[in-house]
Amino acid sequence: MEEGRFEFGKNWSRFLSVLDDTRIEESTKALRTLLGVDTLAGKTFLDVGSGSGLHSLAAKRLGAARIHSFDYDPNSVACTAELKRRYGAGTEWTVEQGSALEAAYLEKLGTFDVVYSWGVLHHTGDQWKALGLVAPRVAEAGTLAIALYRDQGWKSKAWLGIKRFYNWNAVSKAAAGGLYVGANIAGFAIEDLVRLRDPRRRYEEYKRSRGMSYTHDWIDWVGGLPFEVSSPDEVLAFYEERGFKLTRMTTVDGHGCNEYVFARA
Repeated sequence: MEEGRFEFGKNWSRFLSVLDDTRIEESTKALRTLLGVDTLAGKTFLDVGSGSGLHSLAAKRLGAARIHSFDYDPNSVACTAELKRRYGAGTEWTVEQGSALEAAYLEKLGTFDVVYSWGVLHHTGDQWKALGLVAPRVAEAGTLAIALYRDQGWKSKAWLGIKRFYNWNAVSKAAAGGLYVGANIAGFAIEDLVRLRDPRRRYEEYKRSRGMSYTHDWIDWVGGLPFEVSSPDEVLAFYEERGFKLTRMTTVDGHGCNEYVFARA
């Protein structure tokens, strides 16, 4: 991996140890909700930056006829391949290493009914190039579903500084990661106790939201480098120029990802 780049795949390798049927089911529900469909039967699905492979597996559970998963990080590729080994029987599912910034690689993949990339393209090092390169991979009348970090102005610049510090060396990694995770656990616990709420509920609800894990996502958030941000206006204008129409958008407050679903005209 490149110097200063967060090793996403190692984090996802640890996530596999907590993956269970509940997380898979919740991830499947989340993908169904995001795309606004009950099934992907007969559809082809491209997972750009597959990470743990959980969302490729969700596409399989929704009946996708053919799935292609790729990631830049070899450990992420290994994670996705492991999920395919465990659960991929009966589906045409390809897993390989590739980059969302390599035009030749993407072009050879052809087009897909659904192109999906959740929280990935802002980590490539050239977000707008990646956003442009995935667009032609969407088939006519197909769907593009992406999630990108929200632009918070000076707060986003501060986050970039934190991420650079985290990836500086082993000591800074332990310090920043420990402080961030510890502060979140303590802060959430105090907030929940003040509200007379069981602190464990928060983690169960997050697990149900997308099948993900708070602790693994926290490490991703504090360490994820490269890191770029965007506003909804920028993203909508970018894809409207390329013949896409927004069908669904969910925005967030604070540090997080805005979700966009586009239809190719």
